[in-house]
Amino acid sequence: MSEITTTLDRPASRTARLGTWAAWLRRDKLAFAAVLFLLVLAVAAVLSPFLLDAAATRPGLRQRNLAPFTLDAGWLYVLGADTLGRPMLARLLVGAGTTLGIAAAAVLGSMVLGGCLGLVAGYSRRWFAQGIMRVADVIMSFPSLLLALIVLYLLGPSVTNLIIVLAVTRVPIYLRTTRAEVLELRERMFVQAARSMGAGHGRILFRHIAPLTIPTLVTIGAIDFAAVILAESALSFLGLGIQPPAFTWGAMVATGRGYLQTAWWIAFWPGLLIMLTTLSLNIVASWARVASDPHQRWRLQSLRRAPK
Repeated sequence: MSEITTTLDRPASRTARLGTWAAWLRRDKLAFAAVLFLLVLAVAAVLSPFLLDAAATRPGLRQRNLAPFTLDAGWLYVLGADTLGRPMLARLLVGAGTTLGIAAAAVLGSMVLGGCLGLVAGYSRRWFAQGIMRVADVIMSFPSLLLALIVLYLLGPSVTNLIIVLAVTRVPIYLRTTRAEVLELRERMFVQAARSMGAGHGRILFRHIAPLTIPTLVTIGAIDFAAVILAESALSFLGLGIQPPAFTWGAMVATGRGYLQTAWWIAFWPGLLIMLTTLSLNIVASWARVASDPHQRWRLQSLRRAPK
């Protein structure tokens, strides 16, 4: 009977936990604003390719280098137009899908691969653990941009190759971070207790140790998101990233680099979105790490609603 009661109480406890987190998020105005910005950006990235793709790719030479906040040509030109007369607002929203998709895929791939390899390298004392670290040292010995240039030059520029290259070059970051945490966690009492109760290495590693490394990996992933976007921008600028007619924020910044004195808005708006997206991810990641850590959760619990 007690087992049935415990099972029935689990959904309720999870709902209560989510409600508590939502209450903490509403009290933290900065984190709440960052979450709202990311949600709006995610919705725009999903819907805009279906609604504004034609407007973002159709040139209009009459609006060439149109200054921002000019509504004579229509509301799509409120942020100005680029060198071919395409509205910046439509291109920013459509480019968000490609930019966030590539960055998210690269960061997620490197996080999963680097995290799994780091778990094995930190927990195991066998020879292949040292082999994993030596492979990571070889990857880190090459500048990431140079390695990406060589691989993309040999394989050819494409979205798939770009994601793979960006993910592989970021793997050592997550691998080393995970390994450092596992080396400390494997000596704790709860691991020794699990071993004494007959738990296997796989259960200890993925059930008890791995969840404790996720908050750190998520925080690093949010910070690394900007580095991936900048790396994609550099590769697009050199002609080995996203190829026309596809475009990303990084490619838009690269295009507007030569027009900073005459048409600053071409590079300014995508650069501003890169900065705001990165800042919002860092804020949300820091908030989530504090909320998931019982030793730091009191910072959120101490927040109170402002008196009316």
